[in-house]
Amino acid sequence: MRIKGLFDNIDHELLMKAVDMHAEERWIKLYILRWLKAPFVNENGETVERTSGTPQGGVISPLLANLFMHYAFDVWMKRIFPECPFERFADDAVIHCKTEQDAMEVLERLDQRMKESKLELHPDKTRIVYCKDSNRKKEHPNTSFDFLGFTFCGRRARTKDGKLWRSFQPAVSRKSHKSFREKIKALRIHRRTGEDIESIAKELNPIVRGWLNYFTAFYKSGMAYTMDCLNWRFCRWAKRKYKAKTTTAWEWIKAKARDRPELFAHWQMGWLP
Repeated sequence: MRIKGLFDNIDHELLMKAVDMHAEERWIKLYILRWLKAPFVNENGETVERTSGTPQGGVISPLLANLFMHYAFDVWMKRIFPECPFERFADDAVIHCKTEQDAMEVLERLDQRMKESKLELHPDKTRIVYCKDSNRKKEHPNTSFDFLGFTFCGRRARTKDGKLWRSFQPAVSRKSHKSFREKIKALRIHRRTGEDIESIAKELNPIVRGWLNYFTAFYKSGMAYTMDCLNWRFCRWAKRKYKAKTTTAWEWIKAKARDRPELFAHWQMGWLP
């Protein structure tokens, strides 16, 4: 489930009812309401009155949006569909149902609930997905979904006794892979020939370590291709810095990894060139 334009469409009156549940001080509620209704100036210099939504980039916009969704969605789901567990992050949620009929009922009632809350389910990103694996073998048009940077779908796995089977589980999504590679590409490592490899590692490691700490929680092997791309970035850097052939530069990077596997965060976790 995905809410369409959550931050732009939250009704101020309904939001303030949620705020009333947690704030007793009148001056706090007054400041929040003034902040919500404050007009903004667009790129053409025109002043636009705000009738709904929370200000983009506002420090408490995520807090208010989550507070609104807590009552519009979380509390409602627990009351109406207590047998359907769910996970929600901001405007994105996954609801678990036992049958397709149950899922269709939840979707219909949820659509009505969002309209009552003056919101709208995203027409393209809200759908029913069949969690197909070795135990669930039926055919369905949707057998995968993305959530919080992961793609959930059927993947090869091993049982405790070593047998292969297909399990429905998460791994880093293609979109997340692409975003990370574009971020690394934007650093233009191969052109920084005036720096040594230690300087590059110092800048790069916090980025790579944070990315790996998050995405290696599930299906670590799914990271291999992107880590290989990163190693080839270092090869291009060595090729330009030392004016060497590709094979020579690659051998230099491999030797560096053998001698100093602690140099880069992904080398420390086993992704050596």
